[in-house]
Amino acid sequence: MRWIDKINSPEDLKKIPLEQLPEVAAEYRKYLIECVAQTGGHLGASLGALELNIALHYVLESPKDKICWDVGHQAYVHKMITGRRDRMLTLRKHHGLSGFPSPFESPHDPFIVGHAGTAISQALGLAVARDHQKRDEKVVAVVGDGAITAGLAYEALNNAGTLKRDMLIVLNDNKMSIAENVGAISKYLNKVITNPLYNRVRTEVEKQLQKFPRLRKLSAASLEGMKHLFVPGILFEELGFRYFGPVDGHNVVELVKTLRSVLSMKDCSLLHIITEKGHGCEFASMDAEKLHGVTPFDIQTGEKIKNPKDIEKAKSEGISYTQAFANALIKVAEKDARVVAITAAMPTGTGLNEFQKRFPDRLFDVGIAEQHAVTFAGALSKGGLKPVCAIYSTFLQRSQDSLLHDVALQRQSAVLGLDRAGLVGADGATHNGVFDISYLGHIPDMVIGAPIDEFEMDQMMRLAVAYPHIFAMRYPRGNVPKLYADFPQQPFKIGQGEIIREGRDAVILALGNMVETAWRASEILAKEFNFEVRVANMRFAKPLDEKMILDSLQKSRNLYTIEEHVLTGGFGSKVLEFLESQSLSEVKAHRFALPDQFIEHGTREIILDQLGLSPEKIADRIAHDLRSQKIESVFHSS
Repeated sequence: MRWIDKINSPEDLKKIPLEQLPEVAAEYRKYLIECVAQTGGHLGASLGALELNIALHYVLESPKDKICWDVGHQAYVHKMITGRRDRMLTLRKHHGLSGFPSPFESPHDPFIVGHAGTAISQALGLAVARDHQKRDEKVVAVVGDGAITAGLAYEALNNAGTLKRDMLIVLNDNKMSIAENVGAISKYLNKVITNPLYNRVRTEVEKQLQKFPRLRKLSAASLEGMKHLFVPGILFEELGFRYFGPVDGHNVVELVKTLRSVLSMKDCSLLHIITEKGHGCEFASMDAEKLHGVTPFDIQTGEKIKNPKDIEKAKSEGISYTQAFANALIKVAEKDARVVAITAAMPTGTGLNEFQKRFPDRLFDVGIAEQHAVTFAGALSKGGLKPVCAIYSTFLQRSQDSLLHDVALQRQSAVLGLDRAGLVGADGATHNGVFDISYLGHIPDMVIGAPIDEFEMDQMMRLAVAYPHIFAMRYPRGNVPKLYADFPQQPFKIGQGEIIREGRDAVILALGNMVETAWRASEILAKEFNFEVRVANMRFAKPLDEKMILDSLQKSRNLYTIEEHVLTGGFGSKVLEFLESQSLSEVKAHRFALPDQFIEHGTREIILDQLGLSPEKIADRIAHDLRSQKIESVFHSS
């Protein structure tokens, strides 16, 4: 029987002898790879933090003691240790385990963690609350995978170093450029500075020196000079932390011993560990694409396993929207040397890796710092450049103040490429890009476009780069449907839509990736219910094509809007506001949109159907309304 079969809680883990933990780690590594090979998920980060997951639970008493993960895709083995091993094959599936920690899933998860940079702030908050209520639990923040670059993390470091509460930050560093720091000298330094006797002496000396101000001043200067020579983490020491490390994050036995020593000091501490992302899985540690988020794959080769349904779907689709955006950006950059691109640690995810190859001096990766990315873009614009920020819709939420104060208010221009706008599937609530129209739509002079294909992406990119204010282009995860190849391709202006199907029974105004849904719903209405519906590809949520809306209402007063965005503040809301401004209260309007709630993980098709946004459900609702009107008309005429 495997060790991990006996572990259903942290208490079970603690029953295993310390010297057997490497065997436990090997079993978890094998099982983790087997599970993610079937479900997909964040493989590299979880493999890299695997020994840390084990060591933390071996030392701490979760859920009394708190582990704040940053970011949460390091925590797959944490899920297994805390009683969720048997559900790992449901990972990221509808009604299955979340790909991130969630307190709604387990008391061992203090917070939902899908965005980077939050752990130190959250750990500090828990530590202050603990002290205020005179409790004694330990609080640990695990920061890694680039999260330390987030501005929020630096703000929290500054505050934590000042408050000096009993808490530990584990800096999970997987940068290969400093791997050589894990060696004999660093091990020796770590043994010295984690030795309880050394720290007791240091603390006592500092205490006694308080009695002799003059001597304290001389000694402090001497100690500071020595510290600069011998302490690797001088930055953290200066911020107010007791720094330990760097240490080998894959030596689980030594990691347990180090954690015990550091946590026993009851100090504001930072433990620096060196790990390898994808450790123990050759293709995951060597291949950048297979390193992070993966789809189901062959365990032996790492090659993706192609689902027959996905293959058939691919035949009806073109290139990805992300690639279409990147291609459009390269085209305008070739003609205008002022065009520059900005990404927040996602050059590959946003498609800018190709732009970087073509224009290496015109791509700026600012790290996980979306707020800085936008303010930086505003200043680039002030300096005469044409900045294009490619950021996932869910992550752009962090830059709200920068957009308002540092770009819009300054009357500067910036292009925003909102990747993953709409439902994203397996990543769920933390990554669904379903709020952007509402948090961007109120900004003065803002343009919000939603291209449906490569042609419209190219057109909008040209319009966006020439626009003197903020121009946001929202586009979904996935590929461009080949359905659009049959649509007319006519140049358009900002705020101009097009009619793609005529009809007089009702009008559907669709935005972005819901244009295809509207088209398919209209075909169902025609074939199954004998209703002809006018369908408009609106292209823009702001400004609206008001002329086309008014013209459509001459055809029918039955108006429907469709969008992959929450109801509040979305495209449909803007249509209702326009109808009110025109005193068109007699129009029978209905909005098809996502509910104002956080939507959990599951395939886009399943979620949309459950929420009444599939072509079939939309057609049924419209047919029901139109038939009811006919019955009511007959009743009144009689």
